[in-house]
Amino acid sequence: MTAASASVVVPVLDDADGLAALLLDLRQDPALETVVVDGGSRDGSLAVARAGADLALEAPPSRGGQLRRGAGVATGEWLWLLHADSRISQAVLDAFAVARQGNPGWGWFRVRLDGPMPLLRVVEWSMCQRAAWTGIATGDQGIFVHRRLLDAVEGVPAQPLMEDVELCRRLGRLARPRPVSATIVTSARRWQRDGVLRTVAAMWWLRLRYFAGADPAALRRRYYGPQ
Repeated sequence: MTAASASVVVPVLDDADGLAALLLDLRQDPALETVVVDGGSRDGSLAVARAGADLALEAPPSRGGQLRRGAGVATGEWLWLLHADSRISQAVLDAFAVARQGNPGWGWFRVRLDGPMPLLRVVEWSMCQRAAWTGIATGDQGIFVHRRLLDAVEGVPAQPLMEDVELCRRLGRLARPRPVSATIVTSARRWQRDGVLRTVAAMWWLRLRYFAGADPAALRRRYYGPQ
C-alpha cells in the first residue's frame, strides 16, 4: 500500500542553522512537501527556507498562528508539525510513512534531547510518559494529523503558546492518538542555558496556568520575555 501524501509544516523564528539541518534531513524523503512559515527572523531563516523548502511563507510571530498559516496552504493529506530545531532520521521517516498507511488519525513520536547531561535522560522519559498517560504531546514530539481530523477541530489553534496542548486536547475528543516509537532528536539548548530543573518547573507552571485559564499571549511573554 502506498503511503498517503504528507506535508511538513515548520514554524521558525531566528533558527537558520537548525532549519537548514532539518530541511536536509527531510530531503531523504522526496515525497514530503515542506512548508516553512517564518515569524520575522533576523538571522536569515527566511532565506534558508526559500532555498530549501517547497514553500516559504511569512506570518506574525506566533507559533500556533504560523502553523495554522502553513497548514492552510499545505497540500498533503497528512500534516506533520515539526519544530525547526528537530533532527529527523531515516528511521523516523520510515515510521511516519507506516503511520500514514492506516485510517485517518493522529499521533506523535518519542523525543530525545541532544545534550549529554544525565538529567536530560530523565526529562526525555518524563515527556514521553506524560504524553502516553495524558494523551497530550509537546510540539517537540512532532505531532502529525490527518487533514480530515485537523479540519474537524478547525485547524491548529492560532495562539502564541500552548498550541500543541490545545490541539491535542481537541483531537483527543475525536480519536485516540497513535504514538510512534521512533525518536525525534530536539535541541536541549533551553535546558542547558536556563538549567534543567528550572526549565522543567517553568514549563509545569505555564501548563498549570494555561489549564487554569490564563491568556496564552501572557504566558508567551512570561516564557520568552519581551520581544
